[in-house]
Amino acid sequence: MKIFIMVLLLVAGLKASVYEKNCVSCHAKLPINIDKFFYRYLLKYSSGIETKYAIKIYLQNPKKENSILNDALLNRFGVKKKSNLNEKDLAKAIDEYWDKYKIIGKLK
Repeated sequence: MKIFIMVLLLVAGLKASVYEKNCVSCHAKLPINIDKFFYRYLLKYSSGIETKYAIKIYLQNPKKENSILNDALLNRFGVKKKSNLNEKDLAKAIDEYWDKYKIIGKLK
C-alpha cells in the first residue's frame, strides 16, 4: 500500500504544471494566499500585459523597488529569491497564474 501511495504521489507530481510546482508549492507556506499578490499586481498595473511584465521583471530580479508589497509586508516577509525558472517556464507559470485569477471574462 505504501508503494502505491508513493507511486501515486510521484505521478501526480509529474503532471503538476510549472506554476503548481514552483509557485503554489512555495506560496502555500505563507500566511497570505497567492491570489492576494495577484490582486495587488492588478490594482497597480491594470492590464494583462503590464501585470505579466511586472511579475516577470520582479521574479527575474526581485528588489524592494519593484515589489508590489508595502513596507510592512516587505519587513515581515522580505524580498523573495530570484526565480530559477528559464524564460519559457517562467512565461508558462505567469500565464497560468493570470488565467487562474484574472477577472476579465469571468464577471457576469
